[in-house]
Amino acid sequence: MNDPAGALLEGFEHVETSAEFRDRLRQGRPLRVKLGIDPTSADLHLGFMVVLHQLALFAEAGHRVTLIIGDFTARIGDPSGRNVTRPQLTRDEIEANMQTYREQAGKVLDLERIELRYNSEWLDKLSPPDFVKLLAKTTVAQMLERNDFRERYDAGAAISLHELLYPVAQAYDSVAIEADVELGGTDQLFNLLLGRQYQREFGQAPQICATVPLLVGLDGEKKMSKSLGNYVGVAEPPTEQFGKLMKISDELMPVYARLAAFRSNLDVAKLSGDLVAGRTNPMEEKKRLAEDIVARYHGSAAAARAREFFERTVQRREIPIDALPEIALGECKRVAEVMVKAGFAESRRAAERLISGNAVKVDGDPVSDPNAPWTAAGPAVLSVGSRRFARVLPRG
Repeated sequence: MNDPAGALLEGFEHVETSAEFRDRLRQGRPLRVKLGIDPTSADLHLGFMVVLHQLALFAEAGHRVTLIIGDFTARIGDPSGRNVTRPQLTRDEIEANMQTYREQAGKVLDLERIELRYNSEWLDKLSPPDFVKLLAKTTVAQMLERNDFRERYDAGAAISLHELLYPVAQAYDSVAIEADVELGGTDQLFNLLLGRQYQREFGQAPQICATVPLLVGLDGEKKMSKSLGNYVGVAEPPTEQFGKLMKISDELMPVYARLAAFRSNLDVAKLSGDLVAGRTNPMEEKKRLAEDIVARYHGSAAAARAREFFERTVQRREIPIDALPEIALGECKRVAEVMVKAGFAESRRAAERLISGNAVKVDGDPVSDPNAPWTAAGPAVLSVGSRRFARVLPRG
């Protein structure tokens, strides 16, 4: 039986409320569907793509989709899920991040089908008295219902006054565009529900709030986050994406199949059953899953090459001689300096940590001394871990 409402709601963990959504859909008009994201870092990771995929489904179904770039709210800093105050960003940082967000969101969203707005359009126009009126519609007790604020308050941790403005500003976004539906992660439910309250205060029909599960990071414990280092970046090279995805546990494969590869619930249930019953090879399934995800961001040909690279370098422990990038030794005198020049470490200190962790080899020989000099007289292969290689050419 054809059920357009059910098809759109399939990927959500919580909907406030499904009945309201179905009623509004029966009105026969395109719904105004909103998602807000703050440009708080330079790149997006797979965790962001979970909700962007759901937004894309609404656009494909012909609804009026608005992606709000929170350039104003990014200056406040989203306190959701934080146990400390988030650092405030400068306008220049926000501008740079907004550019990459647009580009990377376009890997999941058809930007021709959506409206892109910045919440500074309406929030910058509010005067101090306007903000006082907005704040008056919310109580401190209400704010402390948020788990993150409550936990910090109970622990005696600082909560800055400007942080209380964040959910209010985000709620006003829904008023400004008269949203019918707002999407977000489960950690955003408080903010989304506050939007419903503010719309009632302004005489609007309250929005339906739909939240997606949070994608667990590569560590299998906490949500995917750049700050925790357990992420797969959307803009990372195919071989890096593939190699990272091969680190997920077998138990996480169905989660990634649903939330990162966007497979149907039926397909995910079959995968789960096959894994539990031993009807499929977990390694082969994981490679197939990683290839599907990489193909979404880099194309099927690049994904196939990334898989082949993984099989050669990790499974068969071969050095990919025919695909090595070359760098000149130049003035580098230590292995750590060469690693930085090759782009295998952000700094000499980071390179030294990798060496101390037994992750570095020169022509297959392990390097254990963080201060080791570069002694190779001729061309030599520098490797860091199982996926990063470079041929280092000697000085002139």
